[in-house]
Formats: sequence, structure tokens, C-alpha cells
Amino acid sequence: MTRSSALLKPLVGGAFAVLACQAPAAAPAWVPDRNIKLIIPTAAGSGSDRTGRLIQNLMQDKNLVDKPVTVMNKPGGGGAIGLAYLIQYAGSGHHFLVTSPTLLTNHITGKTSVTYRDLTPLAVIGTDYVAFSVRADSPLKTGADLVAKLNQDSTSVTFALANALGNHNHIAIGDVARAVGADIKNLKVVVFNSSGQVTTSLLGGHVDVIASPASQVAQHADSGKVRIIAVSSGQRLSGALSSIPTWKEQGVPAVSANWRNVVGPKGMSDVQIQYWDGVFAKLMQQTEWKKAMESSLTEPIYLNSADTRKLMDTLYAELTVTLRALGLAK
Repeated sequence: MTRSSALLKPLVGGAFAVLACQAPAAAPAWVPDRNIKLIIPTAAGSGSDRTGRLIQNLMQDKNLVDKPVTVMNKPGGGGAIGLAYLIQYAGSGHHFLVTSPTLLTNHITGKTSVTYRDLTPLAVIGTDYVAFSVRADSPLKTGADLVAKLNQDSTSVTFALANALGNHNHIAIGDVARAVGADIKNLKVVVFNSSGQVTTSLLGGHVDVIASPASQVAQHADSGKVRIIAVSSGQRLSGALSSIPTWKEQGVPAVSANWRNVVGPKGMSDVQIQYWDGVFAKLMQQTEWKKAMESSLTEPIYLNSADTRKLMDTLYAELTVTLRALGLAK
């Protein structure tokens, strides 16, 4: 178990304990007075986009806010374009970015000078995990087969992932290679623009293994075209992938998660943060949110602003270790 996984348990327990014991809230000291802009640093249809639009719909349909919520897609630069847009609005309580560990890895790898410390972490709203998949006719039948191949020659396996080197999918590959003592710096990794292209490359026989969100490969596994040999979670997932062993079950101490976060710009006031803590806590309790998280194989974890910052402090240190081993840390 990583330090961030161990840290998360008391933080989550504390967050929900506080939520359960709260007395009826007094009128907030601050409320939005204009439209709310929810920035998505990826294209329409992506995982972050679906998450953002679900947040938009629930905030409006459940009257969690009394101002319109607009989703703005700002894709490109591995998340850098969306981030650059957000930081223009220092002190605003009306502009937010739906993001992931890429927020941290882009700084570690030198792709941006902006760090999470230059923003206002607001919430962890869930986490999903990475599935390692092969074609149904691949000689790699299990995670152990892949490990043996990597230990024999780390360049003998071609991995594919979406969007950018150094993202959570690449981190998951690196964590496995590092855990088994493979030559991590010589791994062969091909990057595509989307998860769809990654799966197509696998089905076409152009790569050996893909690392992708579990939810995006489950349907191909159901069709029999793809075999999932491991997931990066600490324990087995529920639902469609309940039969897939974790890396830990296969003797590899590697756990990697894609934390979905919401951040605001630098300089948000305490009363603004308090307001949004309340909104996101209520949003996480909505039945529609829980059902959507279950269907997308996402663990519906919630952390408030203060605990999100603590988690980011720990994650930043952990991710730096793996990215340095991959030769990507600057």
C-alpha cells in the first residue's frame, strides 16, 4: 500500500464522520453572485468531461447552487491549457478545474511551472484505477507472464497509453516495473491521443499491453476481444471487473490510482472554500452521483479542501519517486 492509500482511510473516515454529525447549517457567509465556470482540461467525451458534466447537472438539478454552471472544455498540452485558463482568475470563487494527478505530474516533469500550491485544492471526488490489458490471443495470460517478460528484457514488451508520458497510466506501468526490479528507464511506451486509439492499437496487434482506465476497457473484455490481466487497485474492483486480480494478488506490490480532483484558483477566501466544501459534500451524497460512480467503476471517495491538500502533499512526493525512476522528473 502506498502512503497516499494509507493516508486516505483516516481522511475519508473523518470527512464523512463530520458530514454525518453536522447540525443544520447557518446561512453561508458567501455565495456565488455570477455564473460558475467548470473548466475541463480534456476534450468532450473524455472521463474528466463526463465527470464535469455530471457535476454540472447535479449542481443545477438538485439546487446545490443558485447560479448557472457552465462547462468549458480547454483541451491540450496535457492539461496545461486548462490550467493556464484557470490561473487568470486568482481569488475567484466562480472558476474551477476538474483535474487528476496530471496536475502534479506536469509540474514534476517540467511541463508547467504551476504547482498545486499555486491553486486552491477543493475536493477529491473519486478515484479510478488502471487496467492492464492484452489481446485475447496474446501469449501473456497473466500478470506473472508480463512480469517474467519484463525481467527477461524490458524492451521486449510494447505498452500503449493515452495523452502523455508521465500521466497516471504511465505511472502505473512504472510502479509495476519498479516493484519487480525491471529496467524501468528502457520500457517501450507508445502514446496516443485518446483511449480509443490505444484500444485500436491493441486490437490491431501494434502493441502488446495497454494501460487504460478500467471503465474504458471493460466493454472490450466483455466482447472477448481483450483480456485484462491485472488492475492497479489495492483490492478487487466490484461489478464488471470483480474477477480480475490486482497486482498485489499476483505478488507485485504496486497500487496506482487516478484521483479525480477539483481545484480553484489561488487566493480563494476562507468563506469561499467553506461554501464549496458544503456544496461538494452534498453533491457526493446524491444517489445519481453514487450510481454514476458505480457504473464507471469509480470509487466514490470524497475529501474536503483541507484533506485534499494533505493528500496532494503526499502524492507529490510519491509521484516524484516514480517519475525520477522513469527519467522524467526535472
